[in-house]
Amino acid sequence: MDTQPEPYTPVRWHWFYKQTADGRDSWKPFSTEDSQILEEAHTHVQHVGGDDEVVVATEGRRYDVRLKERRRYAVYWDQAPSEVRRCSWFHKGCKEMYFTPYTEEISDMLEDAYMISVSLDEWKRNFELPTGETVILHNPKLITQYQYISLECPPSPSERTQPRTLKRGVENISVEIPQGEPDTVDHLVFMVHGIGPACDLRLRGIVQCVNEFRSAALALTKSHFSCGDDEKAVGRVEFLPVNWHRVLHGETTGVDRDMERITLPSISGLRQFANDTVLDLFFYNSATYCQTIVDTVASEINYLYNIFLQRNPQFTGAVSVAGHSLGSLILFDLLTNQKTGAESTNAEQNGQHDEDLGSSSVSDSTSCESLEEALMRIGMEEHLRILQREQLDIESLMLCSESDLRNLGIPLGPCKKILNYVKKLKHRSVYQTGNHPSHTEERNSPEIQSLIRERRPKTSAIDYQHFDVGIGQVSINYPQLSFHPRAFFAFGSPIGMFLTVRGLKRIDPNYSFPTCSSFYNIFHPFDPVAYRIEPMILPPDVEVAPMLMAHHKGRKRMHLELKEGLTRVGSDLLGSLRTVWQSFSQLPAPALAEGNDTTTAVCTAEEMETSPVEQEEKKMMQVGKLNGGRRIDYVLQEKPIESFNEYLFAIQSHLCYWESEDTALLVLKEIYGNGDCKSPQQ
Repeated sequence: MDTQPEPYTPVRWHWFYKQTADGRDSWKPFSTEDSQILEEAHTHVQHVGGDDEVVVATEGRRYDVRLKERRRYAVYWDQAPSEVRRCSWFHKGCKEMYFTPYTEEISDMLEDAYMISVSLDEWKRNFELPTGETVILHNPKLITQYQYISLECPPSPSERTQPRTLKRGVENISVEIPQGEPDTVDHLVFMVHGIGPACDLRLRGIVQCVNEFRSAALALTKSHFSCGDDEKAVGRVEFLPVNWHRVLHGETTGVDRDMERITLPSISGLRQFANDTVLDLFFYNSATYCQTIVDTVASEINYLYNIFLQRNPQFTGAVSVAGHSLGSLILFDLLTNQKTGAESTNAEQNGQHDEDLGSSSVSDSTSCESLEEALMRIGMEEHLRILQREQLDIESLMLCSESDLRNLGIPLGPCKKILNYVKKLKHRSVYQTGNHPSHTEERNSPEIQSLIRERRPKTSAIDYQHFDVGIGQVSINYPQLSFHPRAFFAFGSPIGMFLTVRGLKRIDPNYSFPTCSSFYNIFHPFDPVAYRIEPMILPPDVEVAPMLMAHHKGRKRMHLELKEGLTRVGSDLLGSLRTVWQSFSQLPAPALAEGNDTTTAVCTAEEMETSPVEQEEKKMMQVGKLNGGRRIDYVLQEKPIESFNEYLFAIQSHLCYWESEDTALLVLKEIYGNGDCKSPQQ
């Protein structure tokens, strides 16, 4: 009796996007949920038609896919658009590790040939692709592709390649399909990077590192936080990167061009690395570039926040900020200078009055010298007629850029001289006004501060302000954020060192951020850049170790438990030996004296070991108001291999936070708290 052929079942399509890393292209699958949404939108477009582009939000609404264009665009950061494919057939060479999807046209051709073979139960059929390769359908499980061989110029035996393996359907290839993300966003966190464009040892940028941190947090949210039987009650935490290095080293500031002109040609690789990374520390201590960095961070955060609210109109959660290395110091200074609602209202009212004073002071100082006198002073009077034709005076000339003057027909050399003189004139007028005791309010007015930011000299002295709370920082105009952060997380932070260098020895225990109630200083024990905060708040005679962060698997690392166990055994043994030695060395004494000796021995044993209750009291001790009275310093548990040589892993320990599940777990615990959600038993 002839067996009936298996009925044909349509293939299940899955959507992929191309990803380029280290010069290599690879294809990554969308999550099952995103792929289904894309497929439904594609089916709808096929039935309805029309010329309008259809945009589908994917990957937590961080990317938009344009269906007709077949492109994927990033929403929150600059990234080249990537190709998107609707895939059903895949191929892989003998030396390749991953399957590559065919185009939709070739996939349709392969599917038609496969359907005919299944329906007729006819195999070992040849099928030629438009590219010239030949596909042989041996059986439903074995399909191969052979390269095109020219009869005029056949390849040599060494040039012949093995046939490629073809697979039908995403379920038949070894690919990890990412899990979908909940639609509900419970919390939003902005993450600011530190020095340099690379954030880890793999030289990845802030976007890639935040993506990995977000993935780790998403997995921990699903495994550690649940609210009873309703798993959908807990959504997710969105992490968005904030990039300020690109603006500082971009064409706007021109700092890279200036550094390139003075950099020696020897050891160019090392010097370029120093210019891209280490110099960011010096830039932040310069009043000129510190203003640029702070403005960039604040404006980028506010910009991303507004876009996020537009794309997530149902969002009702709180917002936090996190900074790594120098990024944490930037956020610390920024949060220190935030204003509450009442302070912002008073500042706006006073700012309007100061603006009038500032305008008059600038006008008075600049009106002392006319445009003609200024041009004659630098030998540029030949361009006076051009400037007068455009109705320019000294004040309006201060607002012009080099491109503005070039558009008027003034050559490059005279442009540089005119702008350099105007810049010196503006610098002199602003700072002379600010140095006079009677112009204190004028110097702090928004208009004067705006002029200082727009045209600061290339080099300027560093001025530190010490406020009532004793937090010293560069004297610049700190912008305001569009929200009040709930928490501030500092990873591998040099805040303590910078405050000490600024002359601050102690932080007032009553000090707290004006708009942020929580502050966590998280560091690796071998991180050479990290410094503590609690010793600057506590009295000098109080010494307390940082809080040891919990492991994400719910227990302390084994080598740390062994170390503590050996230390405890040694302490107990030493206490016992001391007690025995005292009993032998002392002469017989009355019963009352023996009782005193016993009491002394017991006290000695108590001194050698602290009770768990006292240890818990140290954890719950009050540490100022910077974190609402809670502990501030939190230390990660080092890995067993790291404990062998702490110097060898020093650099890696400073860059480990992006991949640290323990760090992500602490952030999630602060965000979700205890409340109704609880961690599962480990």
